[in-house]
Amino acid sequence: MTELTFTLKIAPQQRLDVSPLTPDNLNGKTLADIATIELQTGNRKIRVDELFAISGDDATKIVIKNACNKLDYIGKGNSGGEILVEGDAGAYLGFQLKGGIIKVSGNVGAYAASELKNGEVNIAGNAGDFLGAALPGNKKGMQGGVVIVKGNAGDRVGDHMRRGAILIEGNAGAYLGSRMTAGTIGVLGDVGAFPGYAMKRGTLLLFKTPVTLTATFNDCGTHTLGFLPLLLKGFKGYQTQFGLLAETINRVRRYAGDMSGSGKGEILVVV
Repeated sequence: MTELTFTLKIAPQQRLDVSPLTPDNLNGKTLADIATIELQTGNRKIRVDELFAISGDDATKIVIKNACNKLDYIGKGNSGGEILVEGDAGAYLGFQLKGGIIKVSGNVGAYAASELKNGEVNIAGNAGDFLGAALPGNKKGMQGGVVIVKGNAGDRVGDHMRRGAILIEGNAGAYLGSRMTAGTIGVLGDVGAFPGYAMKRGTLLLFKTPVTLTATFNDCGTHTLGFLPLLLKGFKGYQTQFGLLAETINRVRRYAGDMSGSGKGEILVVV
């Protein structure tokens, strides 16, 4: 069996909802069945075979080739299998993902891994704003799983995050971990203004001191925290530098907050 492959023939003029193209939805379907599935674009629908050349027969591993930033909702609500995106992806990548793996070789748009429940999202390029966040008006952002970004991420990463881990190997924008309830966000590069804004619980693990930290975080001094090497060792099975850092971190400076709320969150800065 060979992976089920969708090769984009021509970039769509408007945004395209490709949420039906998941292992959950396509398992057991023939190529003829898949070709007739209709995808929403703008105010009309278009058949899959009008946009994609389709090949392969193993729906547990889907490959999207020549992908572009107008392909939205890749992997939405999927619970298993693997989706490989060769190129860029649009907004809402892995929205409400329940399991399985999504890998993207390029950049992704806003709200990637939004309200993720489980599984792994691996982004080789950059991610837009609201990575792992809740949709506007919702109170539950990312609720499990692991998200890895090799490049940079935008503002409001992990907004309303409740569980899981987001690992960013590049830089992150402003309001990192805003309003988060639990979970872990790690950033190897620079961080924008006001990390941990209104966070209730959870951990921000930073390898560079933030330029701007709100006055509602208390400096608790430097500490050797035994759980950090164990936390980082847990990422050794993933394709990320964080798994290799377990033996190198000795001490961190701990900031407790946000004291404008419950104050049970923490920002740990490696020293």
